[in-house]
Amino acid sequence: MIRGNGYIIGVALFCSTGWTMTDGHGITTIMILVESSEKSVIAARYAVWLAKTMGARIIALYTVDTHALEELLRARIFVRMEGMDYERDLEEDAKRYLNLVKDLAEAKGVELTTVLEKGEVHSIVARKVSELGVDLLVMGEHAAPRSRRECYYDEGQRVLCEAQCPVLVVKGDERIRSLYNGIS
Repeated sequence: MIRGNGYIIGVALFCSTGWTMTDGHGITTIMILVESSEKSVIAARYAVWLAKTMGARIIALYTVDTHALEELLRARIFVRMEGMDYERDLEEDAKRYLNLVKDLAEAKGVELTTVLEKGEVHSIVARKVSELGVDLLVMGEHAAPRSRRECYYDEGQRVLCEAQCPVLVVKGDERIRSLYNGIS
């Protein structure tokens, strides 16, 4: 939770001394959970705006979900060779989205580091948040779960539950574009 005298915006509060959290430290490291979706790009724009406003740096993390791929192999939906091809395609897609996010940050003069990992998404995110001292995790909006089972197995939901830092879920495409385009 963030406290101070000023305006509450999401999980952060702006007061006369800048953006602060209850531990007295400002938000210096923002992590973007990058996925292959337009919602993820919208979240990245917002994270860039936040970082520029707060003077923070960004870590863009993309996790290739090899756990789901292993499940597909076990269910015999893929044979090993198809799985390897699919994983390679996922890695290329990951690199493409990480480069897009990096370009968004560079265009606004914001420091951004990209990280590409493989594994179970929620586990990797939780580990990286802890390892890298992340103050705020930013992620794009996910569709509402359609069943109780989806609540337990949806990676976005699991990230929300396991991340050991504030998590900001970004919505509002037009508003975000306006904020992003308004910074130099």
